[in-house]
Amino acid sequence: MTLIRTTDQLAQFCRSCSRYPYVAVDTEFMRDTTYFPQLCLVQIAAPGQGTELVSAVDTLAERLSLDPIYELFSNPGVTKVFHSARQDLEIFYLDRKAFPQPFFDTQIAAMACGYAEQVSYEALVRSIVKRPLDKSRQFSAWNRRPLARRQLDYALGDVIHLRVIYEHLVAELTRLDRVWWLDEEFAELLRPELYAIDPENAWKRLKTKNVSARYLAAIRQIAQFREEIAQRRNVPRNRVLSDKAMAELSSARPTDHSALQKCRLLPGHLKKGSFAQGLLKAIRRARVLPDGDLPVRTPAKKPAVANHGFLDLLRALLKANAVKAGVAPSLIATTSELEDISAGGMSGRVFTGWRNEIFGRDARRLANGEIALTREQNGVRIVATGIGNIPSG
Repeated sequence: MTLIRTTDQLAQFCRSCSRYPYVAVDTEFMRDTTYFPQLCLVQIAAPGQGTELVSAVDTLAERLSLDPIYELFSNPGVTKVFHSARQDLEIFYLDRKAFPQPFFDTQIAAMACGYAEQVSYEALVRSIVKRPLDKSRQFSAWNRRPLARRQLDYALGDVIHLRVIYEHLVAELTRLDRVWWLDEEFAELLRPELYAIDPENAWKRLKTKNVSARYLAAIRQIAQFREEIAQRRNVPRNRVLSDKAMAELSSARPTDHSALQKCRLLPGHLKKGSFAQGLLKAIRRARVLPDGDLPVRTPAKKPAVANHGFLDLLRALLKANAVKAGVAPSLIATTSELEDISAGGMSGRVFTGWRNEIFGRDARRLANGEIALTREQNGVRIVATGIGNIPSG
């Protein structure tokens, strides 16, 4: 097992890894006191039973360049394998605006093989590798140096076992002819808009019941002001200004320092100096905004569920078909998709490709009265009603 601390070591290691069809990758990072995730360690393992090509990269080492890792990530002949990759992908995208490709997520793949929704890495190790996993170092201070040997052993274990899990899942997906099922799921994770942080849109993540145009204009400007400071200082946004204080400021919309002093939720040290001036400028921009430029937030529109009983039938059908196919139900259809179908919507991804074969076609038949559900000892059974010409699948 190796801890890489120089660019030359990393380049040599990545060149060796590039000879293989895939590498397993994991990261350790800290985000408790920063806006952006602080990458502390990257673990990489090439295929094999031993540990000769298993290394941890000390990303905090002085003068270490991660260029060799990004070259490996861009190599089209090497699949980059992660488990529950979203946070890892965010780190690499924010660092270089690049994603590792081709890419594979074992958590999503496991759902297509019948494992539970959001199945943990530990559960897959126990089920597939047949070994317990020590998670006692999960919440280590990864940004402190030197790293203890037990920390490194824990971190490297996350990629050593990932190789076995990946090969098992690929074999199972190939046997079931489901490898192509994952293309859409993986592509969804590689959308830049999931990770791009634009201060002008920061207000959209805030939950507020007040949808008046002037209130929204104020909170948009204040949220942008907060986000820019948080990014510049690299601190969590709530350490700059709390959501509750932003809501109070957006309602009161103070125009001067005297009015700012009356805001109860704004800490005293923020009521003076350059921060207070920046707040007041943001609020003034919102106050003078022309009516035609005011933001509009329409409440989230939920589908009108025509029949709650039919929604329950759809849930039962989904569960029955998911069990029969050996797929996690949420990979087939989400709750909002079921609600849309119950309201009469018969379009979307549920009615295309493999999802249509497993569930969409029967959902349409159920809506048309062509099939019914009857009780069985361990679940439900689909039976044809004799209505229509489409036989039950």
